[in-house]
Amino acid sequence: MASRLENISQQRLDKLRRLKENGTDPYPHRYLRTHTTGQAVELLKQSEASGNNKETEVSIAGRITAIRSMGKSVFADLRDGSGKIQLLFQDINKYDKDQIRPFKDLDIGDIIGAEGTLLRTKSGEPTIRVADFTLLAKSLKPLPEKWHGLSNVETRYRQRYLDLISNTEARETFKTRSQVITAIRTFLNERGFLEVETPVLQPSVGGALATPFTTHHNALDRDFYLRIALELHLKRLIVGGFDKVYEIGRIFRNEGVSTQHHPEFTMLETYEAYADYKDVMAMLEEMVYAVSRQVLGDSKATAGKDVIDFKPPWRRISLRDAIREHSGIDFVEFPTTEKLVEKMRSLDIEVDPKKNWAKLVDELLKTFVRPKLIQPTIVFDYPIEMSPLAKSKQDNEQMVERFQAHAGGLEIANAYSELNDPIEQRQRFEDQMKERLGDDEEEWTIDEDFLLALEYGMPPTGGLGVGIDRLVMLLTNHQAIREVILFPQLREKSE
Repeated sequence: MASRLENISQQRLDKLRRLKENGTDPYPHRYLRTHTTGQAVELLKQSEASGNNKETEVSIAGRITAIRSMGKSVFADLRDGSGKIQLLFQDINKYDKDQIRPFKDLDIGDIIGAEGTLLRTKSGEPTIRVADFTLLAKSLKPLPEKWHGLSNVETRYRQRYLDLISNTEARETFKTRSQVITAIRTFLNERGFLEVETPVLQPSVGGALATPFTTHHNALDRDFYLRIALELHLKRLIVGGFDKVYEIGRIFRNEGVSTQHHPEFTMLETYEAYADYKDVMAMLEEMVYAVSRQVLGDSKATAGKDVIDFKPPWRRISLRDAIREHSGIDFVEFPTTEKLVEKMRSLDIEVDPKKNWAKLVDELLKTFVRPKLIQPTIVFDYPIEMSPLAKSKQDNEQMVERFQAHAGGLEIANAYSELNDPIEQRQRFEDQMKERLGDDEEEWTIDEDFLLALEYGMPPTGGLGVGIDRLVMLLTNHQAIREVILFPQLREKSE
């Protein structure tokens, strides 16, 4: 027995056949519209404000999202990318036969073009009195019954187009995402940064500690890795003489999925010659503040129950003080993995035996500190073991000039005074390789060409990485990263 959905689809196929038989092209090549729905509504407001009683004609196009019969007349809601407007088919029987036939076969979800005059109904609804209309695309599948509030998460992620049709909030989220990226570009371009593009396919894994995706190039007959960071190629450009560069690019990490992690995500990385991490701190504060004001019209954003204010200056605290304050552990007093494990277990903290000292410190940060950092906070100065690409502090070689920025319980940025000593950089890479031998869960290779580039000399440099997805999460009040990625990766759909 056919399902209800199958019956509806068959009815629409029958209508499609009937339209073709009656000489109507259900998928014409183009349609000339004079206004978007948003422009039409604004034109009506201007006409009313000027006291102009002359009827204004417009031609618009969009998707039908509701149909209501009112005696001899029919009202319909039409939506395009700019908004919604009401259509009035007044006394449909007075339309000519070529219009009546396709009208009877219209369904919610169909895309049409409509020409007519603007008016406002007694209820105050901006409306177009339709004189003529054209079917532009016949919808063969019905919209979700609750199209105005599609809430099934699985459907929303797998069929994002239905989410965008159905949920105004979803459309606004991705408009905001685009505006955030535009605002970042504007901020950096105005400060003399050059936007560049670097390879996605890379012969070596580097720039971060992460498991890569591997692919094979047939013509070259060699394996490549999808990049896990933008860093190493951008720093080559600093060596090459560009003083300020940035890239907004897709990153790929073959790791776990959570509300904050996705296997492919978007990063902004900037590198500025003759700067250090303190210069980058100031720039980050100014950039996020400028972006929030441009996108939201305010420095404040709602994140769950909290209101986050991005206005500088942000709170600053050392990693050591932050972990000591929130966990009671001073990691400097427990300099080996064994001692730190013993201390953590004495406080009933669950310990992963596979993690080394650096990863345990990072776990303390993630577990005890980060969730409590609601207002923008910069956590600075990290142990050298956690940061193989950062320059050591002048007064303490066991610590590096690195910071992470947090807000709303999320890490949104990571930055260094970049290590530019090629000999020390090689030693750190080799030490890291030795420690990672036998670790099947992660791959790591030494990028010899990057080390070669450093040997030609890289000036003192401040580098920054910002997670675009997480920043958008904060600015759009979403708690899951999939809400701000148009087409997130999902498990294979089960039957």
